[in-house]
Amino acid sequence: MMRDTWVLFRHGVGVTLRQKLGIIIGVLQPLLFLVLFGPIFTTFGTWETLVPGLIVQLGLLSMGLAGFGVVFERQSGVLERMRVTPASRLALLLGRVLNNAVTLIIQTVLLLAVAFAFGLRAPVPGLLAGLVLIVVLGISLAALSYAIALTINEQLFAPVMTTAVVPLVLLSGSFLPMSMAPGWLDAISHISPFRYVLEALRDLFHGHYLTGTVGAGVAVTAVFAVVSLTIGTRVFNRENA
Repeated sequence: MMRDTWVLFRHGVGVTLRQKLGIIIGVLQPLLFLVLFGPIFTTFGTWETLVPGLIVQLGLLSMGLAGFGVVFERQSGVLERMRVTPASRLALLLGRVLNNAVTLIIQTVLLLAVAFAFGLRAPVPGLLAGLVLIVVLGISLAALSYAIALTINEQLFAPVMTTAVVPLVLLSGSFLPMSMAPGWLDAISHISPFRYVLEALRDLFHGHYLTGTVGAGVAVTAVFAVVSLTIGTRVFNRENA
């Protein structure tokens, strides 16, 4: 399984790195918010509050739509041909999501580089811990995205996922902390796991590590990862049975 995962991962990374424009396009929207909205936000907030929100937005947009790849593979018959290979079914999923993780790391580092040029001053330990958290979240989102792509009509995947991502971004508090929202909206936002991840990222970027908020974010991320990877694995096994 490890060998199959490595082969698929290496192939996927090679393809990804050759498509540099796709990586840039994926991070373009958060970068535009950083450049155009950031200077306004910092009149009443800090870069350390805004940038984590843009990173979560990037994760939702980039990894939430990862299933597009498997939609095209199913349409072109690639998945059908993979069924007859001896490759581990779990490797078919892991190779893909690890490749997605590489894409997310590159995009996040690019976003952080621009943010530092604008004034972000987050501590290195907080940045590294935050990167680990967002990568785990991204892998989970990608696995869930693949599962959804394989269980719904191919024509519905794009509208369903793009419709779902927008409220998830807003309810996470990506642009403004949800503590600033009306009580009813603040209460609804607690349903979303991404709020807890984002609040943990903000604590980390402010140099606060051993806090209840960080603990809650890590716990929610871990549970979300287990659930998403379990669903993704079961769907992939069923699809390739």
